[in-house]
Amino acid sequence: MQCCFSFQMSIFNLVLSGASRNSCRIFRSSVISQRFYRYKQDVYGYKNSANVVIQENESPGSKQELTYAAHKLKEAYESHGHKLATIYPLKNITHLNTEELDPAYHGLNLQDKVLLQGDLSVENLVKKLQNTFCGNSSVEASMIDNVEERSWVLEKFAELHKTEISKDDKQNICSMLVKSEVLDNFLATKFPTLKRYACEGAESMLSFVHYMLRYLSSQGAEQVVFGMPHRGRNNLLHGELNYPAQVMFRKMKGLREFPEEAMSIAVGDVLSHLDVSTDVKIEDRSLHVTLVQNPSHLEAQNAVVAGKCRGRQQTLGDGDFSTESDTKRGEKVVCFTIHGDAAFAGQGVVMEALNMSRLPHFDVGGTIHLIVNNLLGFTTPPHHGRSTPYSSDIGKMIGCPVIHVNGDSPEDVVKAAQLATEYRHKFRKDIIVDMLCYRRWGHNEMDDPTFTQPLTYKMVENRKSVPQLYVDKLMADDVITNDIIEKWKSEESEHLNGELKGCESVEPDPNYLQSGSSWQNMMIPRTDSISQWDTGCSAALLRYVGAKSVEIPEWFNIHEHLLKTHVTSRLDKLRANGDIDWSLAEAFAFGSLMHQNFDVRLCGQDVGRGTFSHRHDFLVDQVDGTVIIPLNHMHENQKGHLEIVNSLLSEEAVLGFEYGMSIENPNRLIVWEAQFGDFFNGAQIVIDTMVTSGEAKWMYQSGLVMLLPHGYDGAGPEHSSCRIERFLQCTNSSETHVDGDGVNMSVCHPTTSAQYFHLLRRQMLRNFRKPLIVASPKILLRFPPAMSPMKDFEEGTTFQPVIGDDRAPKSATNIIFCSGKHYYALEKERAQRKRDDTAILRLEELCPFPTSAIQRELAKYPSVKYFVWSQEEPRNMGPWGFVAPRFENLLGIQPKFAGRPCLPAPAVGIGQIHNEQIQNLMQDTFS
Repeated sequence: MQCCFSFQMSIFNLVLSGASRNSCRIFRSSVISQRFYRYKQDVYGYKNSANVVIQENESPGSKQELTYAAHKLKEAYESHGHKLATIYPLKNITHLNTEELDPAYHGLNLQDKVLLQGDLSVENLVKKLQNTFCGNSSVEASMIDNVEERSWVLEKFAELHKTEISKDDKQNICSMLVKSEVLDNFLATKFPTLKRYACEGAESMLSFVHYMLRYLSSQGAEQVVFGMPHRGRNNLLHGELNYPAQVMFRKMKGLREFPEEAMSIAVGDVLSHLDVSTDVKIEDRSLHVTLVQNPSHLEAQNAVVAGKCRGRQQTLGDGDFSTESDTKRGEKVVCFTIHGDAAFAGQGVVMEALNMSRLPHFDVGGTIHLIVNNLLGFTTPPHHGRSTPYSSDIGKMIGCPVIHVNGDSPEDVVKAAQLATEYRHKFRKDIIVDMLCYRRWGHNEMDDPTFTQPLTYKMVENRKSVPQLYVDKLMADDVITNDIIEKWKSEESEHLNGELKGCESVEPDPNYLQSGSSWQNMMIPRTDSISQWDTGCSAALLRYVGAKSVEIPEWFNIHEHLLKTHVTSRLDKLRANGDIDWSLAEAFAFGSLMHQNFDVRLCGQDVGRGTFSHRHDFLVDQVDGTVIIPLNHMHENQKGHLEIVNSLLSEEAVLGFEYGMSIENPNRLIVWEAQFGDFFNGAQIVIDTMVTSGEAKWMYQSGLVMLLPHGYDGAGPEHSSCRIERFLQCTNSSETHVDGDGVNMSVCHPTTSAQYFHLLRRQMLRNFRKPLIVASPKILLRFPPAMSPMKDFEEGTTFQPVIGDDRAPKSATNIIFCSGKHYYALEKERAQRKRDDTAILRLEELCPFPTSAIQRELAKYPSVKYFVWSQEEPRNMGPWGFVAPRFENLLGIQPKFAGRPCLPAPAVGIGQIHNEQIQNLMQDTFS
């Protein structure tokens, strides 16, 4: 207690002694860095040098010359001017407290003269401040805790406010808006029952994206990866991103968006989820833009887009992956996301993604966020959809500046795009643009919004559209003529009609596995057979990798316990040709793949050490907290690297990020490990809408590996089961036909370290990519019978989807099928019961269902009469519901079930009942 009091007093005295705010921050930071492990040097996937360092300046001496009260009034407008801003297109909302914007609040009269921005009256000062901060756009920067950064935002905003948009740009903006309206009217006429989620009311979004891309290109960006929801997606695809109108019209007519060759795998997705990867020509430059597919689960794609962006940065050697020491993140590849207002405020994954935005191994150099703020979520008004004034307020959590802008003012929207791009480029942080607009129709064009929003939609019906308002403004200013407007409309209508006529005869081009991309060597897998791959390695290479995995520099102060149990023990095992445990098998897989120039990324909570303290790929110096990853120093010219990511405590955003990484490049093993297997359910949206179905919907191949610790060892309802039945239910494995490689993912429950090794290597060596779900072990990590001899890893070996029984005689009359660690309990029970008439077969890969491999094993036992499927899980969980119909339909056998009875929870929390269930399970299995 005395120590705590002394520490607090030392900080108090530091402040009293006149220390600057900056020195307080340095002091606080130094205390933190002394307490936890830190990246003293760059580690793979994170460069300290890529951080943007901001120095806070001392207060300018000129402050002493200013009238204090007037200065406080100016600060009030800078912080709160948005409360009076005319940013709402339908009706201004004035419920916010604005008393600090009243000069009288600061003791000032309008006639007072002050020395601020010259010798002027308070009345004129207020007019200047209102003109800057209370117009059709405003800014929130008070949440930024760095003085220089906050001042830059305010000064740049004021500067851009005074800037006049050129005549050419005004005409360009007008052309975009008019053509967008022509598209919406055309579709409403030709496809009157289509749910197109039109851009009407939010057309200024197009001008934002158009000019944002121009500004990014001028800053040197080469690529933009972005995601958006459904509203206005068609307008953006057609107007800005070169999406073929004929392919879009095919989709509207119910025709496929993929070529015929893809239809053995593809099921397609709805119109509002189309994607594109295209080169946008900007003057004499080319900017590659990738719009990622989105599910209907709003905001779920945010972390996916960031993950794909970081993956692209790794592919291009950008930011953390650059070989140049002075690089910054997001120099070549920029992340951009568009959001809806209700979803941005309501979906928890938004907070998770913002929280990871500045973390090591997740930072992409800042994301530009555009909220297309309809002030309505389906039928829910803002005051029912959030507890804060603005939908953007969640961004204040990370000190993210916000620009509020009226969507009726496309010129101010363009200025917001410029400020957003310049801020991201200078500070490499996230920034939010909140474009307040409206929705011309209901949630979709078939929905009647007047049921719940009659007053709002009376205003909508009695106003001109955004394009019409802007046309009127430019015509009044003699910037444009009616003849030009009519010409644009005529040309666009003629173009759309021509594209519609020929759409049915056009065969869509493949937008997947394209030549020239990193995916060009990947194939669409066969659906009629399961391929085998030689995934073994030479013993010499594996011993080399194993030794290098625990090689530490002389200066490194390793934990004494790890020196004995991890380093020395591993080296002794390699010298003695001992059996290989799970951790060393994983190091073999990682290191051998890196030797073949594949990169590996292992992400999850506490993965560097491992939840069960078994891995230790990530070592921390016991004196100064420096981190080393030995496998990244196998040899001097190493090309493949291991990125260890101890993630934030999130599942949905983190798994989404890793999925995004996996769909970017097939030459990267992306592994996400749950702390316990059942923690995956926090990421269920990502699993359902992307991991399990992304290839079928979008032709996105993914080699993502999910490690889900699983096993019944008395831990209770949670932490026992990874709910393997849910993943099996999500596969498209057939109950009546033999599976092939085309099944959407592999679901495995390996029982030996060598099997795990081969699974990881198979992910990279196959000429196609599929997600791999591994019910990974807890007890087996150090269990001697689960360790494999070196010969099981060597050249010529491969993953075995079924492991036979080399102890059972051919005369066996009973066969027990099982999966996972349960095998070892059954083996022990068989020995105790002396049941030499029983063979135990292990299904290591449940999906694709290994029909042929099972048939080969059954052929060894011609006298068998009885079959049992035995599992630890309750009858209504585990693999039973998946394997039972396949045993019957594909193999002609009907195994008896042995396992726990149906339960509402995966396991019991009472030790006595747990043990009774084990006894009953064994009795049922061997009776």
